[in-house]
Amino acid sequence: MNLLEKSVRFTRARIAQAAGYYPFFIPIEASSGPEVMIHGERKIMMGSNNYLGLTHHPKVLAATEAALRRYGSGCTGSRFLSGTLDLHEELEDRLARFLGKEAALVCSTGYQTNLGAVSTLIGRGDYLFMDKLNHASLVDSARLSYGTVCRYPHNNMKALERQLAHAPREAGKLIVTDGVFSMEGDIVNLPGIVALAEAYGADVLVDDAHAIGVLGEQGGGTAQHFGLEDKVTLTVATFSKSLAAIGGVVVGPEPVIHFLKHHARPLIFSASMPPASVATVLAALAVIEEEPELREQLWTNTRRMQEGLKSLGYDIGDSETPIIPIMIGDLNTLAVQLRALFDAGVFTNPVIPPAVPHHSCRLRISMMATHTDKQIDFVLELFAQGVKRQAAM
Repeated sequence: MNLLEKSVRFTRARIAQAAGYYPFFIPIEASSGPEVMIHGERKIMMGSNNYLGLTHHPKVLAATEAALRRYGSGCTGSRFLSGTLDLHEELEDRLARFLGKEAALVCSTGYQTNLGAVSTLIGRGDYLFMDKLNHASLVDSARLSYGTVCRYPHNNMKALERQLAHAPREAGKLIVTDGVFSMEGDIVNLPGIVALAEAYGADVLVDDAHAIGVLGEQGGGTAQHFGLEDKVTLTVATFSKSLAAIGGVVVGPEPVIHFLKHHARPLIFSASMPPASVATVLAALAVIEEEPELREQLWTNTRRMQEGLKSLGYDIGDSETPIIPIMIGDLNTLAVQLRALFDAGVFTNPVIPPAVPHHSCRLRISMMATHTDKQIDFVLELFAQGVKRQAAM
């Protein structure tokens, strides 16, 4: 077969486009945070990871603009060579203190951070233990590593223990897990993982992409949520959710961070994080600390939506965070419901294979602190109408 023939034979997306049910790559013309403009029409944004609404916070925007004028639009070099600013080092120091670790390393994206941290640390003879529902960036990091990869069923501590018990006692071992699972909205059983790590001599890496700013008494993430900050070796986070920018960080013991600085290929061979984005994250961290009421409002909105959906008979799985999956089932039903919501003025996300099994298609709502009661009630009323229609069929 010709190398490019697979491209010609891929028709599923074009069929959906022609039928008017294609939900991806929709251009947003303007945004105010909880609302966006699409094709000249205002939509309530229920599909953003902007949990605290900081992309439009005045302090964040002011810091972004000031950095743009001082440093320019980009660094045009890698962190390893000409692309390190004093802002990068300030942010690394700030994040290490915020997350209670010795040192931090900032990378250009969260995806690259996971790729660099895991694939650099796991070498031949080492063992990597992965939750089967980990983010794709962690899955790809395992593919790039040279160690033995063991994947255990989601949050299944008995299966993880069996795998740890079969690994050579003297081998290096790293348990890698999401803190908050992005398709389910549930939280990792971190106490269980920490107990097993101590029993079998393993280290723990938590990807806190969806937990920073959301979980923990000060928004410090999953380990803070459980009071286990000193038991997690490495924490990875992305800046594209609560921190209102783009980029990523890995925090942990200083010798480990120093090693990653000089060996992580995704860091060394990528242009560094733009100065405006670095300044955005610094300002967002300050807001998280100065305005805890934003996190409180996020949880108020989350509970309002979760309870409303459950009272209407919707299955939201095991969600316990602002990520709320609404289980639909087959792809055709999902497409119809998604389009109906969009036409009524609500932007949300479809989750379809291969991200989930074919029988497990779902809508995914992501709550924000800046959603109003009126907006939440409007969305719930649309879902209420959907229940009535289904009952009449």
